[in-house]
Amino acid sequence: MSSPLPQDLVELGLVQDAQGLRGQIKVRPFSSDPVALLSTKSIWLSLLSPQLSQGARTPEEPRLYAVNSAKEHSGFIVMALEGIADRDQALAVKGARLSLSRALFPQAESSSYYWVDLVGCMAMGHEQAPLGLVTEITENGAHAIMTVVDGDRTRLIPFVPDIIQAVNLAEKQITVNWEADW
Repeated sequence: MSSPLPQDLVELGLVQDAQGLRGQIKVRPFSSDPVALLSTKSIWLSLLSPQLSQGARTPEEPRLYAVNSAKEHSGFIVMALEGIADRDQALAVKGARLSLSRALFPQAESSSYYWVDLVGCMAMGHEQAPLGLVTEITENGAHAIMTVVDGDRTRLIPFVPDIIQAVNLAEKQITVNWEADW
């Protein structure tokens, strides 16, 4: 497939290995709920260039593939892509990163958010005191944690209903039940 490279690509997973003999790939998703990977009709693959003598491998220009099928299997996503028809072709893309335009993500459910949309929001504490910018969201097993950075100060704020009071993506602001001196 040929298409202009979107400016809003978000990495969603990594090709872990080939799956079977018919060219399917086994993808390790970067999310515990890979809804965008499972619903997309096309995906961008970024391969690494072959390693040169002592030089580091660099990413090649992403290439667009049509997705023939995608399903969950044992914590991975098994995908069949147009143009990858056998095991050797699937092994050739091992290590590639899969990306999708943010504009093509399915609509998030009410009071659910894509983490990529939360990064860059300003966290606001009690009495609208700015706490800093959300630079990262991570999962710790029990719940998500926002990393909020203000200058040289870093706060780890749980992303749970008792703490998160409001999320306004239009204004890039998250209001939290959190004191500025915590």
